[in-house]
Amino acid sequence: MSTLDKIAFFQNRRDEVPNQLLAKELVETRNLEGIREIVANLVNKNKNVRSDCLKVLYEIGYLDPGLIADYCNDFLELLKSKDNRMVCGALIGLATVADRHPHEIWAQIDQVIRATETGTVISHVWGIRALARVAAANQKYKDRIFPFLLDQIRVCIPRDVPTHSESILVAVDRKNKGELLNVMDARRAEMTPAQLSRFRKVLRSLESI
Repeated sequence: MSTLDKIAFFQNRRDEVPNQLLAKELVETRNLEGIREIVANLVNKNKNVRSDCLKVLYEIGYLDPGLIADYCNDFLELLKSKDNRMVCGALIGLATVADRHPHEIWAQIDQVIRATETGTVISHVWGIRALARVAAANQKYKDRIFPFLLDQIRVCIPRDVPTHSESILVAVDRKNKGELLNVMDARRAEMTPAQLSRFRKVLRSLESI
């Protein structure tokens, strides 16, 4: 049985468990050839196969991003897809490897920002994580990306303020910490007690910067 045969579609399954199990297997065995086979099928004619393969890859990214880091450009290429699921999965993949390949992502930063702005809710969450990790790479990237990240906190629904603030922490330094604090403070009154609990954890993290 080839690696591809183990994805959910070829197991006649509609759930994600086969893809998750395959990702775990590929990580545990460090099966680079199997991972290459999965990557090659990101352009399979069958959209379900493409989607399953992308799911396997970002599940690998959760477990061991180093195993998929070399495929950063493949994820970037998928941002051009008209399929929202593929764009969303590509942003998740990019977020898992962004700290390893920030310069490659920077080369297509406008495309990444556009995909983050116009995608699904999940795309938005993971796009912000990817962008924050790119911003953390150097000052030039931060100058371009950090204002965009702040704007996302200004306009997002209240429940997402703590989530996005947590994601952005990696790009915060002494120079821009005050900007984030001001934006967060302006949203404080809109949050529920549970949201405020996470909000305060972010504030505590900022105190050490």
